[in-house]
Amino acid sequence: MSASGAEVAVDAPHSAEDWPRTITLALTGASGAHYGLRLLECLIRAEVRVYLLISQAAQIVIKMETGLELPARPHEAEAVLSARFNAKAGQLRIFGRQEWTAPVASGSHPAAAMVICPCTAGTLGRLAAGLSSCLIERAADVMLKERRPLILVVRETPLSTIHLDNMLRLAQAGATIMPASPGFYHNPRQIDEVIDFMVARVLDHLGVAHTLLKRWGEGGSGQPPAV
Repeated sequence: MSASGAEVAVDAPHSAEDWPRTITLALTGASGAHYGLRLLECLIRAEVRVYLLISQAAQIVIKMETGLELPARPHEAEAVLSARFNAKAGQLRIFGRQEWTAPVASGSHPAAAMVICPCTAGTLGRLAAGLSSCLIERAADVMLKERRPLILVVRETPLSTIHLDNMLRLAQAGATIMPASPGFYHNPRQIDEVIDFMVARVLDHLGVAHTLLKRWGEGGSGQPPAV
């Protein structure tokens, strides 16, 4: 639960073998590890099965920004995060960076959607060039070629013309470019509320129900500023 007390709406539970939806979530080494971990928590609470991919740089940033030290072995990291977020058996799967036999590596077994959160400028560039040097990039390439939703939560500033060109190229290929640019019209008072703003926008685009924050015009919050 966030400090604001908001939660993700959870429907009736499903058995561990009968997940109605699978989403691939990748964490890369950009600043903003809290976004990715909160999104993972919300997806698990919403009864979504998650295929999780974590870059080596992301492991370093996660430790720097959150204090969470994840084991290098995928199955050990899977156990740590499953316990942390109370995932059901089989709900969270973590694959190695070069595990080319993972389901996400093939168009014959794609997830319903994929999110890279946060997404580095380097990952952005390799995806725009169609390069797949690791499982994260291959999984994203599969989503593009299969015309399935791919959301890139880019975290970089300022943006060079190269970054902007790469964003345009990926947007034209079907990706949703969602820079980590939280709004403040909901009057956040804690960092968790700022994080939840971005996570809520990602969940909206994934079609995952949540109650992380009030929407524009609801309950007297999010009103336009006085001119």
